[in-house]
Amino acid sequence: MTKKHVEVVVIGGGPGGYVAAIYAAKSGKQVALVEKEHLGGTCLNIGCIPTKALVKSAEVFDCVKKAQEFGVLLEGDVKPDMNAIMDRKEQVVERLVGGVAHILKKNNVEVITGTASFVDDKTIEVSGEETLEITFDDAIIATGSKVAKVPIPGIDLPFVLNSTTALSLRELPKSIVIIGGGVIGLEFAFLYRHLGVEVTVIEFMDRLVSVLDSDASSEILRQAKKAGIKVSTSAKVTQIAKGEDGKALVSYERKEKLNEVSCEKVLVAIGRSPQMEGLGIENTSIELLEKGRGIKVNEAMKTSVDHIYAIGDVNNLIQLAHAASHQGMLAVDDIVGKQTEAFEKNCVPSVIFTTPEIASVGVSEDYLKEQGITYKVGKFQFNGNGKAVTMGQANGFCKILKNEQNEIIGATIVGPDASTLIATLTLAIRNHMTDSDITKTIFAHPTTGEVIHEAALDLSIGCIHS
Repeated sequence: MTKKHVEVVVIGGGPGGYVAAIYAAKSGKQVALVEKEHLGGTCLNIGCIPTKALVKSAEVFDCVKKAQEFGVLLEGDVKPDMNAIMDRKEQVVERLVGGVAHILKKNNVEVITGTASFVDDKTIEVSGEETLEITFDDAIIATGSKVAKVPIPGIDLPFVLNSTTALSLRELPKSIVIIGGGVIGLEFAFLYRHLGVEVTVIEFMDRLVSVLDSDASSEILRQAKKAGIKVSTSAKVTQIAKGEDGKALVSYERKEKLNEVSCEKVLVAIGRSPQMEGLGIENTSIELLEKGRGIKVNEAMKTSVDHIYAIGDVNNLIQLAHAASHQGMLAVDDIVGKQTEAFEKNCVPSVIFTTPEIASVGVSEDYLKEQGITYKVGKFQFNGNGKAVTMGQANGFCKILKNEQNEIIGATIVGPDASTLIATLTLAIRNHMTDSDITKTIFAHPTTGEVIHEAALDLSIGCIHS
């Protein structure tokens, strides 16, 4: 067995792990990164990036179908080529994964391929082509998450997909039932619908994406139905079976009635759970969260062991790639003794790539109501925004919340460019800006960004363009 010592070892090469490794190297540390499969982790290989590549292909096809609305006449049959779509997706992934490898090498991060397992609080063993024992000064656990298992009879039938297998589906089904109306489920729902698939979404909660404010959930439900997506909320899937015609039969209970829907494919999109299997946590002094649902950390991402940190999905604070990257940098700052601020969950934006896009940051209006906290809301509809109208995407709204001190504390955007626009409002919340700070800022015209200015105006004198 080969033995070696490193200053910082990072376990997991996803957006949390590789960012932490590069940042640690730039901070003067000798770094080794252990990854058992592919650099980039779930996000780059079987998550964010491939999904968005497919979303873009679906959007392009949907746009082509609507070309006549923009005065563009197309002749001949236009249809999606799933092989070409998947090939493009794989090219995008390959390019970005290769880019990560290049940057790691450029920063002298040693990449070790293999599965890491803790021997004790100061040692890990890496099983790969050869067994390697590594002792370390500091360790950062960044093993991410895995597809959550749900006890639905028939879930192992061959026509049942999860978010990973769906990304490799080269034959487009005519119909699909998506179990779960959360972030993953809705992104796939719009993706498949744009490609012409008959889509049904079955959601256990009483609304889609229940983490969103109720008005945002209502808006995306309206847009889903407008797109031809069938939605059943407050519904519990009881069984998946194979029908006499070979298709899937999905049974679910709703309002005390048993319903059944037939389809070619079923996609189970009910979330993810922290990946700690085989990590050897039991060989360490690391404390877990209640019921073992992740690794317990403090505000600097430090575990109960002073020199071991846990970042990203594995600590279960928030399952977002950009949060993992930020947490990785916080951990490194703590390792090198750099003064840092605590991780602020309210400053982490969340985006859903539906049509239209949804983005939110800070506290929600529903939460403020539940807690009895005094607030004011400013709101502006995209149908009053010139750029959105020219784009033919004038659905949705921008909503901004402020407290009694006039500080921006929350925001939700449902509409075109929401994924980009939310950065402005994240910056506002992060820096305790007021609505006046926004209204005094000049926004370029015509841009979708003007909805932020209008919503901020609505917090005081009222919108100009509505």
